[in-house]
Amino acid sequence: MALMITEECINCDVCEPECPNDAIHPGELIYEIDPHRCTECVGHFDEPQCVQICPVACIPVNPECVESRETLWQRFERLRRLKEQQAAPAP
Repeated sequence: MALMITEECINCDVCEPECPNDAIHPGELIYEIDPHRCTECVGHFDEPQCVQICPVACIPVNPECVESRETLWQRFERLRRLKEQQAAPAP
């Protein structure tokens, strides 16, 4: 269940740095969440950090990206491995 940012977003910039998966980025008009990177903070925190910090409560579950906790965990693991590979020194 990837999250989404609605039109109520005020572009306050507090959500982007809170995302442990770098899934949040500035869009053309408001911030956006990449559903391929969003794990709802599964693997990092008990609750989505962007939802916790958003001052206008504009980050609901995206109804077009409903996923199980297992799927979110698998995405977390894939992203973690990718990050480790990118951080590894070249031979």
